[in-house]
Amino acid sequence: MIVQRRVVTAVLAATALLLTAGCSSNGGGGAPNGSGSATSPGAAASSARATETAAPAKGSVRVLRTVAEGLKTPWGLAPLPGGGLLVSSRDEGTITRIDERTGRKTELGKVSGVSPAGEGGLLGIALSPDYASDHMIYAYFTSASDNRIVRMLYDEQKPAGEQLGAPDTIFKGIPKGIIHNGGRIAFGPDGMLYAGTGESGNRGLAQDKKSLGGKILRLTPEGEPAPGDPFPGSPVYSYGHRNVQGLAWDSRQRLFASEFGQDTWDELNAIKPGDNYGWPQAEGRSSRAGFHDPIAQWHTDEASPSGIAYVDGVIWTAALKGRRLWRVPLRGTGAAAAPQAFLTGEYGRLRTVVAAGGDKVWLVTSNTDGRGTPKKGDDRVLEVEVK
Repeated sequence: MIVQRRVVTAVLAATALLLTAGCSSNGGGGAPNGSGSATSPGAAASSARATETAAPAKGSVRVLRTVAEGLKTPWGLAPLPGGGLLVSSRDEGTITRIDERTGRKTELGKVSGVSPAGEGGLLGIALSPDYASDHMIYAYFTSASDNRIVRMLYDEQKPAGEQLGAPDTIFKGIPKGIIHNGGRIAFGPDGMLYAGTGESGNRGLAQDKKSLGGKILRLTPEGEPAPGDPFPGSPVYSYGHRNVQGLAWDSRQRLFASEFGQDTWDELNAIKPGDNYGWPQAEGRSSRAGFHDPIAQWHTDEASPSGIAYVDGVIWTAALKGRRLWRVPLRGTGAAAAPQAFLTGEYGRLRTVVAAGGDKVWLVTSNTDGRGTPKKGDDRVLEVEVK
């Protein structure tokens, strides 16, 4: 009966998500402004979007403190419901618990099967929707043959270093490469598991709906295609992506995703089930029929957007190459004003940003990933006030 109720709930949630995910193809984007950072909402914004209140055009950021430092290639972060932050290490293949009050670090253990190389390794992590009862941690990682998603039991009663159970693979076969492995995973408001993937350097995979590369996937917690997915029998939720590393939902359960461009435009997209986001035929806003344009875009040296978080009508975007935190105010599924940059160059490359409750976020740096310039104490987790 519990399984039946979960299925019914998932179907109803999926139906609601499909109804509320609404933003039309080729809508909601903006044209680049003179500075090269995109974009305000266009005059063609829908009447439904126009009725929604716009977030303030300008905001502020204040770093409150360094929570912990001395991390090695941190990638994903998952706050625990009872306190504590779990952080994955891309190259070490470990998960570490951080006491957010004292900064004390405790290694849970090493995830077996991780084969780090280039941009691959232990990437995104997420807690089970039933974490309070099952204590399961989900992880997206690069193995010797593919990218895959596993889940592991976390037993904090065991000694440090031995607290992770053996990985149970729930989904595999995502193309891997030295570059463009995607890696962000998150459970949505509907209880389904979403995963951002990359095209692993093989551009054609992004437009191939039979491939798992260059997609956003939507799965049940057991790793099956979720009820209500747009392509029957397939976990593909949207396609035409180059490399998705950020996923976040607004207060109306609408999904947004960040995407790395190649040489010209990085993107923030409002995701509509079944839509084509254009890569490799389109990079950034193209206004071409059949492609869904981004709601914001940046030159690649200003962004390389990885993790994103939604807080009070604003999408916050962590930028790697851009070494800054971008603020994108929303009106519905469009940008209410041009993006605003904060912390430019102050903490180096920024990998992950996660809502921390109220007007705060957790921000993770990425200066030890082989492309940054590490300083004493790098990498770190910061507590940041955002408005």
